[in-house]
Amino acid sequence: MTNLIKKNLIYFKLFSVAFFFGGTFIAGKILSQIVPPFTSAFLRFFIASIFLIIFVVKKHGKLPRLNCKQFLTILILGFSGIMGYNFFFFSGLKIISASRASMIISCNPVIIAGFSSLLFNEKFTKYKLTGILISLIGALIVISRGNPLIILQGNIGLGELYILGCVGCWVIFTLTGKIAMNKLPPLIVITYACIIGSIILLIPGYFEGELHHLIRFNLTKWLSVLFLGFFGTALSFNWYYEGINKIGPSKSGIFLNFVPVCAVILAIIILNEPLTFSLVLGAILVVSGIYLTNK
Repeated sequence: MTNLIKKNLIYFKLFSVAFFFGGTFIAGKILSQIVPPFTSAFLRFFIASIFLIIFVVKKHGKLPRLNCKQFLTILILGFSGIMGYNFFFFSGLKIISASRASMIISCNPVIIAGFSSLLFNEKFTKYKLTGILISLIGALIVISRGNPLIILQGNIGLGELYILGCVGCWVIFTLTGKIAMNKLPPLIVITYACIIGSIILLIPGYFEGELHHLIRFNLTKWLSVLFLGFFGTALSFNWYYEGINKIGPSKSGIFLNFVPVCAVILAIIILNEPLTFSLVLGAILVVSGIYLTNK
């Protein structure tokens, strides 16, 4: 009975991770309308870094020292997954809906799977290839709002281009992180990446001017920042890697299929975003493709 409770707790945590990741699009959409992108990103990861350091000290005792090679790898993670990704994330959400952004970004796993097969000689099964193609078709339908000819004519909106920048940054972040995690535990890598990313973001964030007026932040701003920093980053990464440790990466990864679904549902409920046919069709294809890729 005790083992069953522990296993169900892990499943609850992993589903919560999907819910929190989906919620980052809602909090990000709200914050992007009232706070500049670099400032939003800095506050998110400054808060995340504080909590991640607490988690690391509790689990590992202390943060280990990095050698020169490890530091350079973490630096790449900071520039790509923290600074680059979040600049594009908040800039894109300022223009397009949270639902559309979540659908485009949800293609990350299949694109990463494709690059992993090419760069790390991971097995390229028929399920993986089919899943990648289906997800990409779904993403194209979402990006083009159901009219792929728009893409061929080069009429993709700036918001969509920003979110595609997120995808590119996350691919670099993930593949570089795969190398970093050969020598360091995942939680240590994420913590260092957040710390260094926060330091990098402080400079452009300072020149945006909003950091000078933190005392004037209203409740909406602080709640959005807290959700992004604690629930959407620190706690989610901690629970996700706990799930990987307990039930394995394959079973844990399946729960990430729920991220775009949670994001769309929350966007409809909280932001009153419309549910269009192209979004529904694209979502079905993207989630189906992710499932096949994981399979």
